[in-house]
Amino acid sequence: MVRDIIRLLRPLQWIKNVFVLAPLFFSNNLLRGELLWPTLMTFVAFCLVSSSIYCFNDIYDVEADRQHPRKCKRPIASGAVSIRTGYIVMMVCLVASLILTLITSHLYLVTYHLSLIIAGYWLMNVAYCMKLKQYAILDVFLISMGFVLRVLIGGLAADIFVSEWLVLMTFLLALFLAFAKRKDDYRIFEQTGIMPRKSISGYNAQFIDLSVTIVATITIVCYIMYTMSDSVIERMGSRYLYLTSIWVIAGLLRHLQNMLVYQRSGSPTKALVKDHFIQLCIVGWIASFVAIIYL
Repeated sequence: MVRDIIRLLRPLQWIKNVFVLAPLFFSNNLLRGELLWPTLMTFVAFCLVSSSIYCFNDIYDVEADRQHPRKCKRPIASGAVSIRTGYIVMMVCLVASLILTLITSHLYLVTYHLSLIIAGYWLMNVAYCMKLKQYAILDVFLISMGFVLRVLIGGLAADIFVSEWLVLMTFLLALFLAFAKRKDDYRIFEQTGIMPRKSISGYNAQFIDLSVTIVATITIVCYIMYTMSDSVIERMGSRYLYLTSIWVIAGLLRHLQNMLVYQRSGSPTKALVKDHFIQLCIVGWIASFVAIIYL
């Protein structure tokens, strides 16, 4: 039972919440303890509210999940966890998340808007689960906005200004991954005739491939412009940030290869865990960035 509840929380998906740490990392303040601790507490709060949403999603989509070739194995869809237990876990995670953000605001004297963003994120995703995910394009835009909210709450927790560059790049990268995920959903629809989500009716293979290519191109250009921006160079104290673009380009191309060549564009989180090439790109990007701005 405990193991199934842990599966319901989807801890692997917590990797997405590292975006909360992005403002601290890019501001060259990662090693400042007085800023790191409230950011880490906010990261945990976002993990909890994310798990609350996963519980609600699995409860609301239980009948559809039972018809899906992979989602039928989820704890609620398979019957391993009851719907009543799912609701209890959902509320515990939500309340714990809000309490943790209030404690963070009180202890570190940061804005109480942290709790408002957590509540707003939860409400947006409930609306997404119940209705908004049925609309093509709107579904991927809302997913991307969720990542932008992660960055914004990270900036508030550390009292760091979040630049337009960071917001734009976060949105574009999330949009790229969301479109790639839709490619996997559409492939399932083509192979089985089962529609994993209603929004798939607004997509086809050509549109998804074109959208992913456009967004990937804009993301790369945006990142290069960011690394060569005068304000960024002045803030970071280095003119060599553009060298980190190599890892970004390689990582995006690898994801495109997985999507278009190897036909495996499913969960970006699983790709991050299993794909050694992508792992190398991420480690290389972090190491080069740290070497340039911290060493």
